[in-house]
Amino acid sequence: MISLLSGEVLWCGDGVAVIGVNGIGFEVHMTDAAIRELSGTEAPVRIHTHLAVRDGEPVLYGFLSRVEVEMFLLLISVNRVGPVLALHILSQISIPELAGAILNEDEAVLTGISGIGAKSAKRLILELRDKMKKRAALFVTGLPAGGDPVRRDAESALVALGFSQKEAVSSVDTVLRGNGPLPDIASVVKAALSLLREGS
Repeated sequence: MISLLSGEVLWCGDGVAVIGVNGIGFEVHMTDAAIRELSGTEAPVRIHTHLAVRDGEPVLYGFLSRVEVEMFLLLISVNRVGPVLALHILSQISIPELAGAILNEDEAVLTGISGIGAKSAKRLILELRDKMKKRAALFVTGLPAGGDPVRRDAESALVALGFSQKEAVSSVDTVLRGNGPLPDIASVVKAALSLLREGS
């Protein structure tokens, strides 16, 4: 089982990064946020991975922290939730928000995720609620190491203000794209709100 890759980012594509390790390039499927973070990175990286078999072929799924791996493994333990859907979910919602929705039995938040209908939302809550309670401190308050806390917290703040996850991600991404050192959360939220109001 391949559980960790340490090497350099050779290139990033749509949902995929290729990590070079001792002359071998490993294709790793990752969340949109992780791909954004790795794009253009020249420093060595450490990618936590999970190896699954899809259509008879081995597929590597990669994450920037062990917390993300733990959530991914919980998601794929749910009936009818495979690795592709699990990664799709984690590309659209932050781990604290996902955990909070399951713990609070908030179907509205879950059905706001593309690919998750009412039945799937109920299944996620039913099968993960008790497991999530045991790890609440890890998932609800812990942000993935190596992740972007400013981006994640700004997105969560916008969602809390009533915007959809898609709107929050898009507006925050626009604000942060091309900037140098990231500003504070309040500045990002304020700028994102301006964008969202202009578009309404």
